[in-house]
Amino acid sequence: MIMNKETLIQEAREARNDSYSPYSEFNVGAVIQCADGSRYTGANIENINYTNTTHAEENAINKAVLDGKREFTAIAISLSGDPIPPCGMCRQSLSEFCDDDFVVIVDEWGETTLGELFPSGMENID
Repeated sequence: MIMNKETLIQEAREARNDSYSPYSEFNVGAVIQCADGSRYTGANIENINYTNTTHAEENAINKAVLDGKREFTAIAISLSGDPIPPCGMCRQSLSEFCDDDFVVIVDEWGETTLGELFPSGMENID
């Protein structure tokens, strides 16, 4: 069950305060909700070469996974610039752990599911 969506968005907005983005000045915060109701926040952390930059969604997922979580129900994301859905890299990271019905909420953009956003993620082919 998804917690109150406004609460998730508010937590994502607050997570934006932890962003380290001196180069782009594009602050992003995210909160991922686990199946057990626990939540983990993340923010983007830039590096001057950009390839070492980590995204808010990935940092939230990584914190949860490092804490032993593997089942998720939703993610809320808040951005300081124009609202956009998660990038392809983050979509793939989400698809590693989440089903097609996983809820993606973007502040001031809207709500969708991972299946609608990323219908053909990389799959392990045996």
